[in-house]
Amino acid sequence: MAEHAHVHPPTPLGGKLVTPVTLCLAAISLATGVVMVVRFIFGLGAVTNLSDGYPFGIWIVYDVVIGSAFACGGYTMALLVYIFNKGEYHPLVRPALLASVFGYSLAAVSVIMDMGRYWNAWHIFWPGYANVNSVLFEVATCISLYILVMWIEFSPAFLDKFAVGFLKKVVPDVKKIVAKLMFLLIALGVLLPSMHQSSLGSMLLILGDQVNPLWQSGYLLPLEYLMTAVLLGFAVVVVEATLVSVGFRRPMETPLLAKLAGFIWGLLLAYLALRIGGLALRGAFPYAFAVSLEAFWFWVEMLCFIAPLILLAKPAGRGNPGKLFGAAVLLMVGGFMLRVNGFLVGYETGPGWQYFPSLPELIVTVGLISFEILAYIVLVKLLPILPAVKPA
Repeated sequence: MAEHAHVHPPTPLGGKLVTPVTLCLAAISLATGVVMVVRFIFGLGAVTNLSDGYPFGIWIVYDVVIGSAFACGGYTMALLVYIFNKGEYHPLVRPALLASVFGYSLAAVSVIMDMGRYWNAWHIFWPGYANVNSVLFEVATCISLYILVMWIEFSPAFLDKFAVGFLKKVVPDVKKIVAKLMFLLIALGVLLPSMHQSSLGSMLLILGDQVNPLWQSGYLLPLEYLMTAVLLGFAVVVVEATLVSVGFRRPMETPLLAKLAGFIWGLLLAYLALRIGGLALRGAFPYAFAVSLEAFWFWVEMLCFIAPLILLAKPAGRGNPGKLFGAAVLLMVGGFMLRVNGFLVGYETGPGWQYFPSLPELIVTVGLISFEILAYIVLVKLLPILPAVKPA
């Protein structure tokens, strides 16, 4: 899509790569690497609290189910810019795509980490082994293809920076090929996340009565998970843009983000109507008023969705950077809780089974997030990701 005349092209941010922040993030990432080595040598039992009753834990629930939803910024920006032709949001596309690339790539790493026999990972796609009737097969296939699509979309940023010698001569031709494929890449970049984000909800559908009625929404689950993935994608774009502006002392994109908040509010209203209506139709409201841990976390989740609806109800709230940032953070917490509640808090496999993540599991989760932030900081300083700041 052609850049608008008033939009400054992306440019490297520049600056020091070695700072106290990057050193701290690198140290946490290194600790994660150590745990990963132990896991791959000695097995899941050496570092996790997984069991026959809970065969998946925080690595799948956060790093994949939640992490991939947090990485939907590129997906939502593609919907706005290329499908709904909202070209004014183009400056937000490449930063959102960068966050999505790393979010999804690290989710794939987490899947491999969580496989007991990780050396058989290729069985997922190999004829004779692949179970094409499985929801997990659809999720794995779509996520794998989407990661490939995003890296191809993002390749021009790398080509412009790192091409040397012979590669420098072929860069223009490669970029032309990518440009010709862009229509197909954009179509796949919208289709694939729509498929696997909804299918993550279908995973709960399969678990049936093991999931508390507050989160066992039946055939509404795929739609609920897709809608909240889009909401989280928008929310992450707002949070990312705000933190980049503050952290790198750049002008705030408040007018643009305020317009984006209008989409967030409308979609959030539709989601809450669906969620509350589904609870009423299933007769699940009594569970929400029971004296239980599940009821407590249900209301935490719901309040995190209701509060942004109130904060962004009026244009003044959408144009207030503090309220907009707060609403986006609350949406992220709400989406986080929806998935944690469905897959862990509200999931009971039977008497005698319990799960709480071990310290190494938490280290890996925090470390993957740290590595993603570190990679983002380094790449925006080296590559043309963020739009150039208008001269004073």
